[in-house]
Amino acid sequence: MDKIKERFTILGQKIEAAEARAEAAEATNKKLDQTLLERDQEIASLQHKLSLAETDLEAAEAKVKELKSASEEGETHRTTGENLARKVQLLEEELDKAEKDLKETTEKLRQVDVKAEHFERKVQTVEQERDEWERKHGEAVEKYQQSKRELDEVVAQMESLVSHS
Repeated sequence: MDKIKERFTILGQKIEAAEARAEAAEATNKKLDQTLLERDQEIASLQHKLSLAETDLEAAEAKVKELKSASEEGETHRTTGENLARKVQLLEEELDKAEKDLKETTEKLRQVDVKAEHFERKVQTVEQERDEWERKHGEAVEKYQQSKRELDEVVAQMESLVSHS
């Protein structure tokens, strides 16, 4: 009888441990889901910045073209031409900076995509582990129920033996 109680105690402890591991896996899964959401938001933000940089780049290129044609037409107006040349130089520098920013943003976006894929794989792994722990928990509960039925049968047999004595 003591061995059965001891066995039930051990089974109860195993069930509690399995439930604790399942809860830990669920908490980890929630954290990973939150991280994935943050990465998705970061990706959206970087895509927006990239779009703005591309728009700025197009505008800068258009300005460069306008200023270059104005410079060619303004040969008779030397002072105006020099001013326009300076503006063209500034716009080209802005264009270089915008291209550099675009490259950096594109690289960051690529890195975020890689991280997002990595976290998606982690989430899948954690979900698989959670499913496995839930399955094991179900099996442990079934074993517990079976042992309880067996114990109830043994107790009933003992009581019937005691009552017949």
